[in-house]
Amino acid sequence: MGQKLKIAGWVAIGAVAGALTTVQFQAVARGTLAPLPLEELQQLAAVFGMVKSDYVEPVDEKKLISEAISGMVSSLDPHSQYFDKKSFKEFREGTSGRFVGVGIEITMEDGLVKVVSPIEDSPAFRAGLKTNDLITKIDDTAVKGLTINEAVKLMRGEPRTKVLLTIFRKDENRSFPVTITREEIKTQSVKAKRIEPGYAWVRVSQFQDRTVEDFARKVEDLYKQDPKIKGLVLDLRNDPGGLLDAAVALSAAFLPENVTVVSTNGQLADSKFTYTTAPQHYLRRGGTDPIERLTKATNGALKSVPLVVLVNEGSASASEIVAGALQDHKRATLLGSQTFGKGSVQTVRPLGPDTGIKLTTARYYTPSGNTIQAKGIVPDVMVDETPEGNLFAALRTREADLTKHLSNGKDDKPATGAMSDAERAAEQARDQEREEARKKLEEEARKNPGQRLVPEFGSDKDFQLQQALNQLKGKPVLVSKTQTVRTEEKKEN
Repeated sequence: MGQKLKIAGWVAIGAVAGALTTVQFQAVARGTLAPLPLEELQQLAAVFGMVKSDYVEPVDEKKLISEAISGMVSSLDPHSQYFDKKSFKEFREGTSGRFVGVGIEITMEDGLVKVVSPIEDSPAFRAGLKTNDLITKIDDTAVKGLTINEAVKLMRGEPRTKVLLTIFRKDENRSFPVTITREEIKTQSVKAKRIEPGYAWVRVSQFQDRTVEDFARKVEDLYKQDPKIKGLVLDLRNDPGGLLDAAVALSAAFLPENVTVVSTNGQLADSKFTYTTAPQHYLRRGGTDPIERLTKATNGALKSVPLVVLVNEGSASASEIVAGALQDHKRATLLGSQTFGKGSVQTVRPLGPDTGIKLTTARYYTPSGNTIQAKGIVPDVMVDETPEGNLFAALRTREADLTKHLSNGKDDKPATGAMSDAERAAEQARDQEREEARKKLEEEARKNPGQRLVPEFGSDKDFQLQQALNQLKGKPVLVSKTQTVRTEEKKEN
């Protein structure tokens, strides 16, 4: 296969927003085209002419054509998309893990931008911004009333340009201005720490260009701190995806040589492929192999160390590939909630120097041949996110909730255009759960303004992490009494 599949994606979790996607980049389109329907194309041309000549005011021709392409592609499924110049640039930034900005992870609090943490060695880090700082103004624009995406756009810009942030620091009860010079930011997608002697936690928040190198370096550091690690927790919760080669490499760190990680299948010959743990299936540019280096540095310990993988409804795409591979090979115990169910591949084909389309071209399958599409990965042990249960999980959207989602291709029955009584009852029950969760969220937000309603991942209050440690130590695990496996419903067309 000439080029490797890449997966990239965003999901609306915290401050990250967008749509999940799985992508193969191709430099050229297919050489052969199916015969074109002449009558329908004549109708399209006729409508174009009518709009151009008869509409109430002049319409930009290029905009009409781009909107027509966008409508054609987006009508197929939730992940097929037309990219204009701006969205193509943003899409590429998402896969690279690089962007131009000030270098802070943010969320919203009381209508203001709250600094979750400054990225190490970023302009914001060097300017002295701290966790919990509130940004009240960006240049001359008040933050109150802005969405988080609008605030992000104001803080991003061209390299070496300046932005003035007005900061309110609660613990010092003062506001002050900070002028920051924007530069290219390299995001950190891997966190790792020793939780207690013998046990470590590694979190992968997205699969990007630098994820494998960061993972190898941080796990090496863990083993330098504690060469006798007895158990490891790999945290993939709320990981929306990323590059496929990074997912294959991460799987290879824990699995034997030359075993299957994931396979893909579609109409194109290039879409029928099986990825294994062999280095040629995850090394894109040659050079040194971080996974081989890590294996040597740890004396192969990662191949056998007891492993628990944490997943939830926000674990999607590339993170589901890793979870599925480790589960199928019985290399890890999966703990948490059923995953998102993003099991389709999109091919990105440029239409020009800075525009393109992203088109669904294949489904991917776990080593045992199971499809993830619209179903997800079911963990070995269902565990709620808090001792009180999965308080707000019903508010999270999964692949099967998306309009026009792709079927899983295996278990589907022919669509009848109407839901059965059982399907309608299941949908109504979920609507009720969502409404109850929404009310509870509003109530908790009123009681505890500005406080986290679910503990931070990796903290000492992280209930699922504590259950993962219990699993590794052979202690009792508090299994969910309410979670059930969700199957794909028949989609309505």
